[in-house]
Amino acid sequence: MVRDGYFYAIALFIVAVLLRIFTGGYVWAAIPVLLALFFLWFFRNPPRKIPQGEGLVVSPADGKLTEVLRVTTPEGETIRLSIFLSVFDVHVNRSPISGVLRDVVYQKGEFLNAMNPASAEKNEQNLAVVEAVEGYSVAFKQIAGLLARRIVFRPTPGTFLNRGELVGLIKFGSRVDVLLPGNAELRVRKGDRVKGGSTVLARIPDTIASVAEDELLTESLV
Repeated sequence: MVRDGYFYAIALFIVAVLLRIFTGGYVWAAIPVLLALFFLWFFRNPPRKIPQGEGLVVSPADGKLTEVLRVTTPEGETIRLSIFLSVFDVHVNRSPISGVLRDVVYQKGEFLNAMNPASAEKNEQNLAVVEAVEGYSVAFKQIAGLLARRIVFRPTPGTFLNRGELVGLIKFGSRVDVLLPGNAELRVRKGDRVKGGSTVLARIPDTIASVAEDELLTESLV
């Protein structure tokens, strides 16, 4: 469990004790107790087995894959995967790859429904870019939803993150987008349920090896 759950639960248990003292009954005290138990459950952080292997990209969040889209940017083609988190999903977020956290960009915004395509641009969000040793980068964006009112992201730029390492959370219903290089080999499809840290979303081919093979092929043709 992440520490945020304890903060909410302890505060609610204190409220329950005060209600029990001042009302003399258990009915009103039961409400904050139930809420405290909900928060302890909501902020759970179950152990996950992190897949091992070169170039693997794991899901940064639990939820349902609602969108798989190829987007053309000035830097080249990018594959965007959108993961929707309901209030019943685990809400902690993990690093999709091992590498150095190159950039973190927080943006204030609205609180549209996370299923709304416009939420990717207009909602409160936090973008993190992780660069692997092999040279490619994978970005993931925490997006606040209709109920989510706070995004938590703890690592700072320059930090080395391990694949599947806990980096933060989004409180209540929300969305997480993953931005992959255009040459990524997808291992999931729209509609799949994914688990943070354990579901492999894609594999990034060994770019260096691919370039070497192309050069050898060119030399043989010449």
